[in-house]
Amino acid sequence: MSVAKKIPKITDPDFQANKHTGHESWHAFEIMAEFVEATESLKEITPAVSIFGSARTKPDHPCYQMAEKIARLVSDAGFSVISGGGPGIMEAVNKGAYPGLSPSIGLNICLPFEQANNPYQEVSIDFKHFFMRKVMFVKYASAYVVLPGGFGTLDELMEVLTLVQTGKSRKIPIILVGTKFWSGMIDWFRETLIAEGLISPDDMDLIQLTDEPCEVVSAIFKYYETRGFELSPADLKKQLYL
Repeated sequence: MSVAKKIPKITDPDFQANKHTGHESWHAFEIMAEFVEATESLKEITPAVSIFGSARTKPDHPCYQMAEKIARLVSDAGFSVISGGGPGIMEAVNKGAYPGLSPSIGLNICLPFEQANNPYQEVSIDFKHFFMRKVMFVKYASAYVVLPGGFGTLDELMEVLTLVQTGKSRKIPIILVGTKFWSGMIDWFRETLIAEGLISPDDMDLIQLTDEPCEVVSAIFKYYETRGFELSPADLKKQLYL
């Protein structure tokens, strides 16, 4: 007597589990492809500066105009300029760098709202995954410049502070633009995080505050004047395993 082979139904838990595992495996290849594409596109851009800020800032806002000025100065100083590729401060950054001497780069993210690629990008890369995009912001940056922004901007700032603090990334200048905007956070770092022993007082040395575009470029060159922009073997290893 023959026994009919059991054909799994799509409602069976085992079938659903296997289907999910298959999707996850292919998703891993998609992530790898995204990483390889970004690495190949960006490997020649150094030295570079990543500049962040709100996607919601309008062109008539002082922060937009500040970002545009900073990006132009940074570009003319010989640094590729990296932004998130979207509107607001990101647009101002690419717009400022676009006519400059160095490439204007946008690392765009696919979002259900807010993000539309701005037209001022000479190198444009689209990401589906936030975490992969954040790796690229840090991997090739010789400095981080952060203007006022919301959760996304804070996320990028905390990411680089954590990577540098823990030694997973090389130390680079982290420059906050807008003393009035950032002072409350800096005070909280000192009065709460340091007071509670949650960070070291030396961790505050990672951050610089300014309100002047020219001071951004000066701070970057001052940091590298004795060490140069060439990565040491140790820094190259950190970059590889970031």
